[in-house]
Amino acid sequence: MSTATITTGFAPAADGGLVLVTAAPVPAAAHTNAAGSARGTGKSHLRLTARGRRVFTGLAALPLVIAALAFALNGGVATASSSGSDVPVETVTVEAGQSLWELASDIAPDADPRDVIADLVSFNDLTTTAITPGQQLDVPTAYSR
Repeated sequence: MSTATITTGFAPAADGGLVLVTAAPVPAAAHTNAAGSARGTGKSHLRLTARGRRVFTGLAALPLVIAALAFALNGGVATASSSGSDVPVETVTVEAGQSLWELASDIAPDADPRDVIADLVSFNDLTTTAITPGQQLDVPTAYSR
């Protein structure tokens, strides 16, 4: 046997007063929406506004936009190829007792030797400024004779 509890209380009336309200519990089957499915069964329906849909779409598209930008910005990077260059490179052989300072002064007498040394180190991918006799160094085209 089931018992029903009737709830009574007061609610505001349209004229500003109070009205006595009596309510009986409604069976779960009576809680249905327009589609006919029962409410309160744990299934929730997500309803997005137009603004919410735009935000959700923007967030979903954000990784694609970032990837496209990264690709576009790095697309102009030069790539190394196995084909040789048309410009011949001048090569200098280091002699016994010769320093990079002397070599820089011989290559470009009118330039500051510090700048020439920096260019030689960079152009030849040297890790130090130490050179050995017989070592072949390529000379940047700015200092070619």
